[in-house]
Amino acid sequence: MVRRFIRFLLCLVGIAVVGGAVFYVITAPNPLRDSHWSGLGEPDVKNGETVFWAGGCVSCHAAPGAQGDAKLVLSGGLALKSPFGTFHIPNVSPDEKAGIGSWTLAQFGNAMKRGVAPNGEHLYPSFPYGSYARMTDKDVNDLFGYLKTLPKSANVAPPHELPFPFNIRLALGGWKFLYFNEQPRVALENPDEKVKRGQYLVEGPGHCGECHTPRDALGGFKPGMWLAGAPNPEGEGRIPDITPGSKTIGSWSEGDIANYLETGFTPDFDSAGGSMTEVQQNIAHLPKSDLEAIASYLKAVPSH
Repeated sequence: MVRRFIRFLLCLVGIAVVGGAVFYVITAPNPLRDSHWSGLGEPDVKNGETVFWAGGCVSCHAAPGAQGDAKLVLSGGLALKSPFGTFHIPNVSPDEKAGIGSWTLAQFGNAMKRGVAPNGEHLYPSFPYGSYARMTDKDVNDLFGYLKTLPKSANVAPPHELPFPFNIRLALGGWKFLYFNEQPRVALENPDEKVKRGQYLVEGPGHCGECHTPRDALGGFKPGMWLAGAPNPEGEGRIPDITPGSKTIGSWSEGDIANYLETGFTPDFDSAGGSMTEVQQNIAHLPKSDLEAIASYLKAVPSH
């Protein structure tokens, strides 16, 4: 009897050890090796500026209410409310202590493409690395080079305000296991180079789906609903469907979409409003060819 009990306990211990090992493998951060980032050469700062505006970095990382050149001081401090708690956007200026001035390219690249902080912890997907994972290494390198040219700020954002269990970063490994990948969001049939460029901008640095795609209870994108519209993550209103069958832009031509992204005016001479106002102002910095590429992609995605 005693031997059976001991064998039973050993069996439980074995199951716990195996389960713990599997849990660790699933939830452990998975950064790219430092060697992955070697050999990229000097960054193309001009291209880095284009990536910067495509990604709309100022919308989250500039100080709340900043205008003009002050937007280029990426001091952080914005409080981003969500169903999971309040995220406080960090300083990503070149400041060596408060910002990312002491980071290496590998550390920056792993934050961008793997959601892993320099200390090895998971980053919360309020930072849209789920989209940035699709960026090329060159664009990451160029963006990092451009960020180094911007003004420094000593501002330190407060810690996130998240209730249990969302304050347990290890659980983010499970979220990544369920939702994180580097594959295209939609499979397009024989896309030309223009559409491919638009897909890259929308699905990668532009991270448009982060607001325009509905999410499930765990914060992952609902399958088959890419860009189908979603509740406003900040709580009021709704982010519109921007697929070809939508009431919002379904009747617009590619030229209409490109013009809207450039000027902020719809074909009916209405203007961008709400959070889209700043998004449009950021995207307007892109060359016209990129705006046209985004329009072509939006006309090529499946309708809902």
